[in-house]
This record gives sequence, structure tokens and C-alpha cells, in this order.
Amino acid sequence: MSTARREPPHHDTLTCYTDYKCRFPECVERFNNWQGNRNRAIAEGTWQPFIDATPIRQHLLKLYAVGYTPHRVSTLTGIDWNTIRLYTQAAPRLGRGMIRRTTPEFQAKILAIKPEPTQSGRVDPIGTVRRVQALVATGWPLKELGPHIGIKPDNVRRIISRGGQVYGTTAQATIAAYDTLRRTTPGKHGISKLGINRALRYAKEHRWVPPKYWDQYPGAIDDPHFEPMYRVTRREIIAHDANWIMRTTGVNREDAANRLGVTKSYIDHAFRDHPEYAVGVAA
Repeated sequence: MSTARREPPHHDTLTCYTDYKCRFPECVERFNNWQGNRNRAIAEGTWQPFIDATPIRQHLLKLYAVGYTPHRVSTLTGIDWNTIRLYTQAAPRLGRGMIRRTTPEFQAKILAIKPEPTQSGRVDPIGTVRRVQALVATGWPLKELGPHIGIKPDNVRRIISRGGQVYGTTAQATIAAYDTLRRTTPGKHGISKLGINRALRYAKEHRWVPPKYWDQYPGAIDDPHFEPMYRVTRREIIAHDANWIMRTTGVNREDAANRLGVTKSYIDHAFRDHPEYAVGVAA
């Protein structure tokens, strides 16, 4: 049996110390503080490690109804995005059931979030758009997603093409549809092979990212600052970076190549293959 120490995914919870045997000073201090508080609470007869998670579940559903997303709650509380989702739904693919018991600390953090009185109920569309695109990338035609989300088929296309904020209820309904439909095939829902192939081709042409890609980056699907590098070649990355360097600093191709660690010829070929990045830069 292997005895190699596993690398913790982060250093901001107790599991870093207890499960991964991390001994960074800040992680040791966090554990010691927790242990000290636990011992004092036990001595005072106030120790209550786990409580019913129902209040959290009910509060999260209220937050979702006015436009919050699990990713937003995670950002505000510092609690892992996957954990947030498990308070309201199970994750069979991960072998995780819905959380029924929780800690007072987590409850306090989540219940502290209050919907802003002036909130319009509209939210950033990025997570909604990406989930719709991901489903199309698995063979779902756009027009067939409307009934599953609870909106008119034409409105699904508008969300993709027009941008702008979407209603929180639409965002949450899209999350539910995404979690359900990604685990099945369009053919089982009466979608023809022709329709499936057209959807797959359309998604490929537009480089729409499938669910399997998003699974590699938990929480990123709702993060507007995350740029998916799906099916992006090194040559395209170089063309993009060279364009940015040349436009922002005014250097020529040879200098940009030196900064990027490639030859000028490589940049020439990169711009030739991706002419959209050659616009507005010097030869």
C-alpha cells in the first residue's frame, strides 16, 4: 500500500491538516485554534459539532430564487462551491448524498447572506450561457432546451446571442436542467439523430465547451473571469499573446517573439493560421 502524502487541494480548511497531514504553520495554527475552542466548549458543556442542515437548505433556496448562484455563495462565504451545492442536491456521479448535518460555523456564514433589498432578480448570464452551450455540445438542439428550462425555445437562443443579465429563476432552472440532461442522451428524449448531429456540429464550429471540460474546473462555469482554453492550440495562444504584447507595448514581431520564447517565423505562421490576431499589429 502506498504511503505517499497526498497534496491538499487548498490550505483553508481543517481537512488540510487532518486528511492530508499538511503541516504548514498556518494550517497547524488553524487546527490548534479549532482544537482549543473544541476543548473549551466540551468543558463548558456547550460543544455542538453538528446540527440540522435544514435551515441552510431553506435559506439557499431563497437566495437562489432571487438570483444568487452556488458560485456566488461560495465567494461570499469562503465555503467550497461543491459543498454549497450539496446542501440542496445530491451528486450521484461523485458518490455524494445531500448534506443533512452541518457545523454551526457553516450555518452562520451562509445564513449571514441576505438578499439585497434593491436586487432586481437579474444575475450575470455567464453560467446560464455556458450550461446551455455545454448541453448543445452533447447533442441537445437549442430549441429543445426551452421546455426543460421552463422558457420559450426562442428565449434560449436570445440568451446565447444577446447577452445581458438573466432572471435568477432562469439561472437556477438552467442549473437544474443542466444537472439532469447532462446525465442522459438526447436520443432518449425523442431527439432525432439529425438534430443531434446538427447540434454537435454547431457546438464544434463555435467551440462550445462540453460538461466534461467544466468538470475539471469546479466552480469555473459560473466564473466570468475564467477563460476556458478548450481546443485552443499553442499556435493560437501565441498569436493571441503576440497580438496583445504588440498592441500594448508597440514592439515589433521579432521583439514579441523574444518575449514569448519563440521565433519570429513562429509568430508569422501563427498570424497566418489565425489572421484575426494579425489585425492592428505591425509586421
